[in-house]
Amino acid sequence: MELVSLDPFRALELPGVRWVKPEAVLRDPACLDGADWVLFPPGWMVDLLVHALGARVFPAPAAYRLGASKVVQTRALQLVAPAHVPRTLIRPAGPEAVEEALEVLGLPLVVKRPRSARGEGVRVVARRAELLAWAQGEETLYAQEYLPIDRDLRVVWVGDRVLAAYWRVGERGQPTNVARGAAVDGTGVPEEALALVARVAGALGVDHAGFDVAWVDGHPFLLEFNVLFGNEGLRRLGVRAGPAVLDWLRRQGGAGGAPGPGLPRAA
Repeated sequence: MELVSLDPFRALELPGVRWVKPEAVLRDPACLDGADWVLFPPGWMVDLLVHALGARVFPAPAAYRLGASKVVQTRALQLVAPAHVPRTLIRPAGPEAVEEALEVLGLPLVVKRPRSARGEGVRVVARRAELLAWAQGEETLYAQEYLPIDRDLRVVWVGDRVLAAYWRVGERGQPTNVARGAAVDGTGVPEEALALVARVAGALGVDHAGFDVAWVDGHPFLLEFNVLFGNEGLRRLGVRAGPAVLDWLRRQGGAGGAPGPGLPRAA
């Protein structure tokens, strides 16, 4: 199975992977000749690889497309698992949207920037003036109900199964994000949360993502998922993603399976 990665770091655990710079593909698409899979492309290249070159891409294009914006992602989650999404208001930012958010969600509430990761662009808002100030600097007001939690679950999904799951525990009100100092606890993970992630990932066609789940009074809420998630939590638990990725790719076609489709191009 011939694997080409456009990200040198995320494919370190995969044996025999050839690394190609994304810019090199634009200069000479022949550098991908023979590739059964193109791994971890930047988001802007996914449609080019799939539709112009006929490449098979991992993670799946659906994961990239749904994961690129919290607005699109939240609406997708609402469609497939409405009972497991916190109450969310998405409106063009402005005074009217602020008043609607206050009426529907109350205070405190959580605001998020549609394109952000690693816990950045997220804030708990406790005052109307603070919400107005936030909205003035945004095109879209993404507001969500505040959930009273001091931890959340990260469920790592690779292929068609849960690779690992652990609590991310914030300290004294700090973000529950490992990259920003949260602790990792792999004990007592509710099976209901894992089953929810499996159902949603399957419904959306997502094959590589870190799902963030809040657990409130015995009920799981999907907060978001990140396609290119951080690996620090896995490292602390001693879990390697590489073997699971390789197993999934082989089961989809490659070494020991059907050959890749190649990269057809017009002469």
